[in-house]
Amino acid sequence: MNQERIYQVLLGPHVSEKTSMAAENSQVVFRVAPDATKPEVKKAVEQLFSVTVEGVQIMNRKGKLKRTARGFGKRNDIRKAYVQLAKGQDIDFLDVE
Repeated sequence: MNQERIYQVLLGPHVSEKTSMAAENSQVVFRVAPDATKPEVKKAVEQLFSVTVEGVQIMNRKGKLKRTARGFGKRNDIRKAYVQLAKGQDIDFLDVE
């Protein structure tokens, strides 16, 4: 996988209360591109963070329909990847050098 595709597949980490609970089980959650596949996500995480990935689960979250003063609006759809890391490995997003 070339370096450009890595940055197109992984859009960034998804941080929420649910993902912090998943981190206790050595899972990391990323926002991924709409056309990203499980093998692409696995290769991208392994190459970018130098970790071993055991499994990837991808889910699509539909955007909510919200009412505004001018009618109805829709939030964006989000595609997330739950990445299961090997035992004893983790990714620290707060470690900035």
